[in-house]
Amino acid sequence: MLSQRGHSREQAEKARRENFPVASRLLPRRHREHLMAVYGFARSVDDVGDDERPDDRLRLLAEFEADLARLYDGQAPRLRPVRALARTVQECSIPAEPFHLLIEANRVDQAVTRYETFDDLLGYCELSANPVGRIVLHVFGEASGPRLALSDRVCSALQVIEHCQDVGEDYRRGRVYLPQEDLRRAGCPIGHLAAAATSPQLREVVAMQAARAGRLLAEGQTIVASLSGFARTAVAGYVAGGHATLAALRSTHYDVLGRAVRPRRLRLLRAWARVHMTMGWPGARLQRLPSA
Repeated sequence: MLSQRGHSREQAEKARRENFPVASRLLPRRHREHLMAVYGFARSVDDVGDDERPDDRLRLLAEFEADLARLYDGQAPRLRPVRALARTVQECSIPAEPFHLLIEANRVDQAVTRYETFDDLLGYCELSANPVGRIVLHVFGEASGPRLALSDRVCSALQVIEHCQDVGEDYRRGRVYLPQEDLRRAGCPIGHLAAAATSPQLREVVAMQAARAGRLLAEGQTIVASLSGFARTAVAGYVAGGHATLAALRSTHYDVLGRAVRPRRLRLLRAWARVHMTMGWPGARLQRLPSA
């Protein structure tokens, strides 16, 4: 079993492979530590849902849920990722629901391996992605109704983009996140997802999902204009990661099987600066929204 230091290094390495800066060094240490605690929990729950033996997954997810209950009941958690959340939950006044939804998303993964429509996929994103954005807003003390709705669009977009990147990996795990009706409409047999090269039909389906994600991202990115300070910097980085990854997908003509599609660092930094500087400032195009 990994030591605490080894576990932290492993989570930091995973964070570096994400499409967006999880906890940028541009942020104060306290914010970075809170964001990494949240990321460590979400990643650990995902690992249970993906990497453990199928017979163990539901049991281990139940252990995470019970440990969260201990945390919110004022008892000492037993699991390392939940223990690491304790200070963040207390200092940032984060409600329990978003964490429970992340666990539920991984329960769903054990039973649902196909999604018929894009709306069905967005329903899954409400469990697997949107809670993370809500937690992040709590970390910065910027959680409000209007912002939460915009955050949901950004997070759903980022989740769909990741599904576009990971078509082959997801298929090997027995899951298909590309909508079934779109695969049928494009004449793309399910076997194309296991091929060594991306077929024209599969490229068409991935391009369709990427375009939908781009529209969601454009709708949600106005959240940046409602924020200032470190919250603005962090959220602009997440939005920029989405734009940079969409650009990377376009540049490879949606070849998601023949190569690993990841945004280049320079492209990400340029997108980050562009989003941060061009979305307007509070009081400019979007009146600053009240915090909760």
